[in-house]
Amino acid sequence: MISLAYSPCPNDTFLFYHLIRNASYPVKEELYDVENLNEFAFQGKFPVTKLSFAAYFQIIDKYILLETGSALGRGCGPLLVRKKNSKTDLANYKKLYIPGMLTTANLLLSLYTNGKHNPSPLRYDEIIPKVTSEDDSLGVIIHEERFTYEARGMEKVVDLGEWWEESTGYPIPLGAIAIRRDIPKNEALQFQTNLRQSLNAAYAEPKEMMDYIRANSQNKEDAVIKSHINLYVNEFTKNLGEEGHGAVEYLLKRAIEAGFIKKPTPLPLFLGES
Repeated sequence: MISLAYSPCPNDTFLFYHLIRNASYPVKEELYDVENLNEFAFQGKFPVTKLSFAAYFQIIDKYILLETGSALGRGCGPLLVRKKNSKTDLANYKKLYIPGMLTTANLLLSLYTNGKHNPSPLRYDEIIPKVTSEDDSLGVIIHEERFTYEARGMEKVVDLGEWWEESTGYPIPLGAIAIRRDIPKNEALQFQTNLRQSLNAAYAEPKEMMDYIRANSQNKEDAVIKSHINLYVNEFTKNLGEEGHGAVEYLLKRAIEAGFIKKPTPLPLFLGES
C-alpha cells in the first residue's frame, strides 16, 4: 500500500477519486491544506504528495514531478483582494494575508512586488473573513474563493495569474503531484499511469464522485465545485507536455533570480513518460 497526500479541494478529489477506490492498487489517502502538504513535503513524509510549485523548487532533491496531476493553466491564478470601495493597496495596508509562505501565491506576490511586501500567513479559507473584519487589510485568495469573493464583499486589486501570463506569455504553474525520488522508477511510472487512468475515469463518470468531492470541499455548492474543477483540471492536468515544462522551468528561473529560493542541485524536474 502506498500513502498519498492531497488537498480536499475539488480538483484534487476529482483527480484521485477512482485511484483510491482501485482495489488492485491499494493506496491510503491523507487530506491536508496545501500549506500543510508543503511543510510535510520538506520532511519527505509521504511517498506521493500534492504540493505548491514554489515549495517543490526548494525540495527537488527529495521529489520529482509527475507528468499528470498538475494545477497549471490560464485564468486560474491567485487574486489580491480588498473590501469593496476600499482604497487599500500595496502601498498602504495594515495586514496582507497569504495562504502560506511556501505557496506559489506567495512566490507570485513576491515577484510582482519585487519582494517588497510583508505577508501574514493564514489558512486560505480564513483570509476573506479576516480581511472583512479588519480595515485597511489585503488578502491573496486561491482555490474556490475566487468564485465567491465578490458576493462576499470583496473586490480584486490584482490578478496575479493574469499579470504573470501577460508579462511572460506562459500559463501559471500553481500546484503539482510529486513522488519521492527513492521510489523505484518503474513503480513511479506505474503510479503515474494509474493516476492518469483515474483522471480519465473521472471525466467519463463525473457524477459518480460528487458526494466525495462535496463532502471534502470547503464550499458545498455544486455550481462552485463544478467551476473549480473546470478551471483547475485541464489539458495540463492530464499531461504537462512541452508548454507545461517550459512554464515550470521559467517560474523556477524567476524564483532563483528573485532570491525567493536558492539555486537547487541540478536534477531532472520531471518523471517523464514510460
